[in-house]
This record gives sequence, structure tokens and C-alpha cells, in this order.
Amino acid sequence: MNPMFYFLLALTAVLAATANAAGPVLDVNGDLIFGGSSYYVLPAIWGPGGGGLTLSSLGDKQCPLYIQKEDSEVERGLPVKFSNWRLKVPFVPESENLNIEMDVAATICVQSTYWWVAPSNLPIMTFWIAAGPKPDHGEDSSRSFFQIKRTGEFHNGYKITFCSGDGACDDVGIARDGNGVGRLAVGSEPFAFVFVKASEAETSPKTMSII
Repeated sequence: MNPMFYFLLALTAVLAATANAAGPVLDVNGDLIFGGSSYYVLPAIWGPGGGGLTLSSLGDKQCPLYIQKEDSEVERGLPVKFSNWRLKVPFVPESENLNIEMDVAATICVQSTYWWVAPSNLPIMTFWIAAGPKPDHGEDSSRSFFQIKRTGEFHNGYKITFCSGDGACDDVGIARDGNGVGRLAVGSEPFAFVFVKASEAETSPKTMSII
């Protein structure tokens, strides 16, 4: 049979499989973001508003750790990785439920660092993003699904939303805790950011910083 026929047949299958897929998430250089790779989450506007994301304790309890925004714009913080989206595509898709994990080898709390929505310990009900167990380890996984959505205001700029089990989504932004520390929280003004790919040489030293 004509080789061109096989080529067209394969191309048709690929197009059919991806016709309903969401668009790919891109890094600041316009390159596709893939699962397994690590990326810094940095403010879309560089300046005194702060830097990337890291982990720190909240209040007087050492554990669990929560996602904090670096105060200094020169601090990139810790990179993140993405996993567990349902679409059969290799790239990270926009507007699809997925899990986000801080890319750090170990922490003082001896636990994995997947993002989870946790209640606040403040009088006002702020729902912070905490580091928690891998979602398939018996916990309520509905608190661990987030979506990445394009903002449209910045070149290759995005925001993150938390999508609960009923399908409703709320923006994830920066809120101040009782000590004035900026942390990721659900329901705040959306945090507009870009993704910057992290090299292995950059991430290896950082895995030792919070052990």
C-alpha cells in the first residue's frame, strides 16, 4: 500500500486525538512545558513586589509547610513540577485539572510537597495553599487540583485557579498572614506570573536549603 496513505492515516489519528485538547502552557520563552521538567513561578512584572515561590512554616507550628512568595525580587525560590492531567498529551495543558508539586528533595516536615488547600488559622477565613501528601495516598484529592489559565495581560503570562469538586474555580493569589508574610491563598486577587525553566544545576543546591 502507498506509504503516503499510512502517513495520512497516522496524521488523521493524531489530529482526532488532540482536536478537543486544551492549548499548551508555555514558558516565558514560548516553549512547551512538559511534565517532569521543573519551572520557576515568577511574577509577570519584575520589581519590588517580590520574587518566586518557596516553602515556610505558618505561625508557631513548624509543620506543615505552606507556599510562600519570596519578598525579594532577586530570589527565584523553588521550582515546581506538574502531573496527573487526564488529557493524553505530553505537554502541560491549559484549563485542565492537574497537580502541582514543589521540586525539593526533602523538607524538615519529612513529607511530599504537593499543593493542597488548607483552612486558615486566622479569624478571617483565608484558605492557604499548603504542602501535603501525594494526592493518591488516601487523602481528599479534591483539595489538590489546580488549573493554569492564561491571563491575556502579559506575554506568556498565566494565573492559577483552584477547582473544587463541584466544578467551581477560584483564583489563587497572594494574601498576608498574621506576620505580614505573603502566601498563596484561594480567593485572593490573582497572581499573574510567568514560567522560567530551571536547570538541574540550579535545582540541586536548592533541595538542601530547607531540610
